[in-house]
Amino acid sequence: MAKYLIKASYNAEGIKGVMKAGGTSRVDAVKKAIESVGGSVESFYFAFGGNDVYVTVDAPGNVAAAAMAGAVGSSGALARYETVVLLSAAEIDEAMKMAVSYAPPGS
Repeated sequence: MAKYLIKASYNAEGIKGVMKAGGTSRVDAVKKAIESVGGSVESFYFAFGGNDVYVTVDAPGNVAAAAMAGAVGSSGALARYETVVLLSAAEIDEAMKMAVSYAPPGS
């Protein structure tokens, strides 16, 4: 499973929906959605500031994460939705050992 951080901000209609049905209903809806693509929710937090919601999820991969982003983003309830791929320290260690053939611009 891959790990992702989802950052989202509601638009006015989305906030009205949260106000009407409550935060717990949103957590349940997101859990159901991520489970439908084979994943699970690790944490879900509401916030104020730049984003209204921070959710960490485990998903089978980028295709499942993209499916989730498409479904949620097309709902019309959000002003902003971003998926951030999260990597463990072990994954970074593995990446740093990988040989890469790269020439910077102008070299």
